[in-house]
Amino acid sequence: MDELAGLLDGPRARGAFLLRTLLRPPWAIRVADEAPLSLTAVLRGEAYVVCADGAPVRMGPGDVAVVRWNGPYTVADDPGTPVRVVIDADQKCHTLYGEPLWESMALGVRTWGDGQDAPTEMLVGTYLVEGELSRRLLDVLPQVAHVPAGSWDSPLLPMLAEEVGRDEPGQEVVLDRMLDLLLIAALRSWFAGQRSAAPAWYRARADPAVGRALRLLHADPGRAWTVAGLAAECGVSRAALARRFTALVGEAPVAYLTGLRLATAADLLRGSDATLGSIARKVGYSTPFALSSAFKRAYGVSPTEHRARAADR
Repeated sequence: MDELAGLLDGPRARGAFLLRTLLRPPWAIRVADEAPLSLTAVLRGEAYVVCADGAPVRMGPGDVAVVRWNGPYTVADDPGTPVRVVIDADQKCHTLYGEPLWESMALGVRTWGDGQDAPTEMLVGTYLVEGELSRRLLDVLPQVAHVPAGSWDSPLLPMLAEEVGRDEPGQEVVLDRMLDLLLIAALRSWFAGQRSAAPAWYRARADPAVGRALRLLHADPGRAWTVAGLAAECGVSRAALARRFTALVGEAPVAYLTGLRLATAADLLRGSDATLGSIARKVGYSTPFALSSAFKRAYGVSPTEHRARAADR
């Protein structure tokens, strides 16, 4: 598994929120649901994603925006349109004055808005709990990763648009898996098209030695790697690899490996029932105690506390 595959292996929606939205201008929705990650796709019309710390992102038909939670943001027909609807935690929908809107704007199965003939149609998919996503994935994304229609070619968006309105046995599972696939496809395209905005390790893949080193580390983080051993595998000197790796990735090989091991352990604690001992061995720590000590230094909680918190969400 290469480093990008490892990063994108995390999404596992379980009962994710999915909605087809139909709106007539002027409209503006403030999203304050604190969901860790949301995906908005425009099927027809246009929309803007407006965050407090960035310029408005315009979306047209076929565009997808992956939004990582970093405070409330607005989706609107125009950046200047006043907010009309607020979405709070648990996807509760109301006016600025607290009047509930969900029932009055319901249009059928997973469909909501102003009417079936509204000129703007969007799909919204939301991962409701952080445990469904890799922390490594959330850490490397900007608040808005915009994937224009012309930058990717995937049948997943029209397929999800067709499936979202169906009410059949097992439909939630079908939609969860389709949302995962759409997210992965969109992010893969975003990573490929945003060289300057992508994380340093992604850009470093193009370097013959550092790229190979990254692939080796991600393929087997539990191996007893040394910089000398890694350099030998990459066909360069220890000093050359250390220098080039630090310059391109932003940290030394050993520091990067430690972060990778602990992030992998965090995902395994959250997404499996494996024992701490087996996780420690898998990520390269000789004992559960050694992993616990390193984990607590990095995350501020013990592995047991981390697993318990994830289970409570």
